[in-house]
Amino acid sequence: MKYLKHLTGIYNLSVGQITDILDETSVQKKLLLSNESIENLKGKSVLNLFFENSTRTRLSFERAENLSGLNITNFNPENSSLAKGESIIDTIRNIDALKFDFIISRHPTPGFTNLLLNFTKSQIINAGDGTNEHPTQALLDMFTLREHFGNLKNKKVCIVGDISHSRVALSDIFALSKLKANISVCAPNVFIPRNISSLGVSVCNDINFAIKNNDALILLRVQLEREAGNSISSLNEYRKFFGINSERLKLNENIAILHPGPFNKNVELDEDILDLDNLFIFEQVTNGLAVKLALFKLMLGS
Repeated sequence: MKYLKHLTGIYNLSVGQITDILDETSVQKKLLLSNESIENLKGKSVLNLFFENSTRTRLSFERAENLSGLNITNFNPENSSLAKGESIIDTIRNIDALKFDFIISRHPTPGFTNLLLNFTKSQIINAGDGTNEHPTQALLDMFTLREHFGNLKNKKVCIVGDISHSRVALSDIFALSKLKANISVCAPNVFIPRNISSLGVSVCNDINFAIKNNDALILLRVQLEREAGNSISSLNEYRKFFGINSERLKLNENIAILHPGPFNKNVELDEDILDLDNLFIFEQVTNGLAVKLALFKLMLGS
């Protein structure tokens, strides 16, 4: 694998690096499911530097860190000297002085990981920076699709929902493009960025068409915390025109459905489809753990 010291985004990865990560994820998932020993980072340290709330991403990182044998420190911004007026740069400089091997970073500001790169020598993994990128989510999405299809070349994948507020959408688009999938987006016009076609993405506004004509859907949450709800008339209206339900899925009963979570139940998808075999929401969580185990192993080799 080509040298990988940091994971700041999918945009910076080569096809070979993505493939190597997915291949190692497959190895780590087999170890995980067979309860074999994974520990390979004993004596190394990690700081979980989370400035945003998280369930799946944070817990899967902490679980992977425990399984890998890392010494874990969790940062709580509310209990730090930031609350006393210390600048974020001085905070990072103090963190650097503590000599962590890895820093896992999540922050609401796009490009925050680049700030870390300027002020710390630790290896950085971006767990989400604002509306920019969420590379580990994209990697687990690609792994989930690859497990299902075998190969993503020429597969038709449609990203549905709140594209404009989503860092997952951008990372998924970069990854799908590098793996030669055919990418489209489907959403209300207010959720589609103006320049989206420049990324090699086609646009549709008809969810029934999207279901009929794609191999997979990646559903995105309407991000109410980023005031996305103010852009549409109502959540019920969104559900009516873009929600996934059992009736709509009769148009293509074999379509694979992903969602990064958390989901707004009975908005992006109806509760009665949660047990479908082609809905991979909870499988994605397991795959996310395997991705993080793979990253720690591969980056240790760097």
